[in-house]
Amino acid sequence: MVLKILRETRLGGATIVILLLLTWEVFSRLSLVDPLYVPTVTSILEALWSVLRSGELPGHYAASLVRAGMGYGLATLCGIVFGTVIGYALIAYNLTEPLVELLRPVPSTALIPLAILFLGIGDEMKVFIVAWASFWPILLNTIDGVRSVDRLLVDTALTFGSERREIVRKIILPAAAPQIATGMRVSLALALILTVVVEMISGNNGIGFFILDSERAFRIKEMFAGTFSLAVVGYLLNRLFITADSYLLGWHRGLTSKEQR
Repeated sequence: MVLKILRETRLGGATIVILLLLTWEVFSRLSLVDPLYVPTVTSILEALWSVLRSGELPGHYAASLVRAGMGYGLATLCGIVFGTVIGYALIAYNLTEPLVELLRPVPSTALIPLAILFLGIGDEMKVFIVAWASFWPILLNTIDGVRSVDRLLVDTALTFGSERREIVRKIILPAAAPQIATGMRVSLALALILTVVVEMISGNNGIGFFILDSERAFRIKEMFAGTFSLAVVGYLLNRLFITADSYLLGWHRGLTSKEQR
């Protein structure tokens, strides 16, 4: 019975999280760790409630989520468009493959000084860095997804007189959609991570700025509260994406399950 519950639900995972938090609480209360630097979980949650109620934290999140959304949206659009072209046209793939392999290993954080030099320290720089980091998983997954489409389907559609634009819209993109969605899911986490990073380096608002500013002001409980909130927001964004993915690509999962029977 217990094994069935652990296998079919997330109760076991939630229990582990609760046990870790309880352990943290006990260690801090018994001063097994320095409570000045590692406050109790209850005091952190109290600080979190305080900054939420005051509107301080929601204000910072509003700025962060706008930046993350703009960068992620731009990366998604460019990644799918360029990935489809590169994956579908062999000449485009051969022309761009060396450039892609040269640029994609470059850490996004290494481009921050360059981005500041050309774009300044405003939102344009932050959105660019987020878009750059989020672009590559979507691009690479789109290319792989498009290139893995059975060419027989494309040739058959051409034989029946379908235009290439119609083939891309009705055959290529639907077939590559699961891999594109995988790249988008990876990029969603990267968008949030890079938003926090650039706000810590250059910013006067946003959740990254809030965490770093709290640490500088020695507001340790508020610093941990911001970090805790990031974990929750990241989890909720991931669950939201999974729900949307299940709804929009449910037809593909249904086909896959039928093929496995």
